[in-house]
Amino acid sequence: MGASGDDDMADLVISSLPLETRSEPFLPAVAAARARFEARPSDVLLASFPKSGTTWLKALAIATLHRADHPPRSLDHPLRRRNPHDCVEYLEEAFASSAAEDSDGDVLAALPSPRLLATHVPYTHGVKSVLNPKSVTTEGTGCKIVYVCQDPKDVLVSKWLFTKKRLAFAAVGDNPPKPYTIDEMFELFCDGRCTCGPQWHHVLGYWEASRRQPEKVLFLRYEEMLRDPVGNVRKLAEFMGCAFSGKEEAAGVAEDVVELCSMDTLKNMEVNKNGTQNSVKNEAFFRKGVAGDWSNHMTPEMAARLDKIVEDALQGSGFTFGDTAEST
Repeated sequence: MGASGDDDMADLVISSLPLETRSEPFLPAVAAARARFEARPSDVLLASFPKSGTTWLKALAIATLHRADHPPRSLDHPLRRRNPHDCVEYLEEAFASSAAEDSDGDVLAALPSPRLLATHVPYTHGVKSVLNPKSVTTEGTGCKIVYVCQDPKDVLVSKWLFTKKRLAFAAVGDNPPKPYTIDEMFELFCDGRCTCGPQWHHVLGYWEASRRQPEKVLFLRYEEMLRDPVGNVRKLAEFMGCAFSGKEEAAGVAEDVVELCSMDTLKNMEVNKNGTQNSVKNEAFFRKGVAGDWSNHMTPEMAARLDKIVEDALQGSGFTFGDTAEST
């Protein structure tokens, strides 16, 4: 597809998004990825709404998928030298420079298989519009998707605190950007005025895809991963086609993966204490790693209001954020 074709695709994708998100600078990259990215049967795409356990999922997937070449106990493991976000690239970021430069082709084509990639892009927006690359979302293709979701209240608080750190990192001169208050972030979040749209719609799109194609989309809940990390790593390994062997189970390799990727281990690695991404320090990606921290930042009234908004939006879908048989 040439430059004019990409421009048409960009207009189509951007026009399908909520008005408040259309000016986001990454949207041309989303359109470029949708037009040019060619998924492979061996690809694994890690998907999430921002601040929903993405960093942990990336670390677990890296350590699990590449454990033959990089045993989790090895002292030179990639996760001991690089931040998880440096190890697993976002589709949107990979195509950002090519979109800006008006270049052509799949910028990820040279990566060897199996490729481990990530995205924050919704699976769907509205009823028919699919924002992820067609080669990813087309039913029957071999590319697999692993999605992680988290309670909206915890996502809101994590997003607020992370945004404050990003603004502080970017602050220069005499007029640094003013950080959001929790009340301001709360109103934006409740209105669904986020880069990726309403969080609960984002989750629902991937959940519905997992119901249609469980062999293609693995849907994980952050809270369940916290309660049983080893069991969920086993589930992740089996889904990615690299289940732990009997010998590995006897040797405790799944437990080693969990230990390597624990919040305490990752937080205390030198690269994560002192390194940086483009817009924030690496340490900003490692906070508490717990469920329910929203109660330390939100009032009960705020929590009840958000719960009601989410409940109303999801009514009739069959999905809830609680641990009910109906939503699993």
